[in-house]
Amino acid sequence: MARILLAEDEEVLRMLITDTLEDLGHKIDEASDGEEAYRLIQQHGYELIILDYMMPVYTGMELIKKIKKHPKQSGAKVIMLSAKSQAADQQSVLKAGADEFVSKPFSPLMLMDKVEEILSSD
Repeated sequence: MARILLAEDEEVLRMLITDTLEDLGHKIDEASDGEEAYRLIQQHGYELIILDYMMPVYTGMELIKKIKKHPKQSGAKVIMLSAKSQAADQQSVLKAGADEFVSKPFSPLMLMDKVEEILSSD
């Protein structure tokens, strides 16, 4: 299964997503802010990176730019999670390089389906 980085500052949501994805057999690394996420990005290669739009230190948008420039992550897929669900917000996230945009609140099963879909698209 895939190695996934989950960067989400809400602990309960991070635990829910991690449990859901681990049940599918994925290896999940967790970060509670953008700085921790960036440190993990520099250390490991990920098939998928799930980012919260609004996080302390680096936002999800700032991290997308860093991910796309990092040689270890050039092939990583990115899913952005955000409560900012206006069409313009979604467009800016996709234009920045995210592969998927998921509006909060969301169903864990829907996210699970998105993760499986994006990982099987290679």
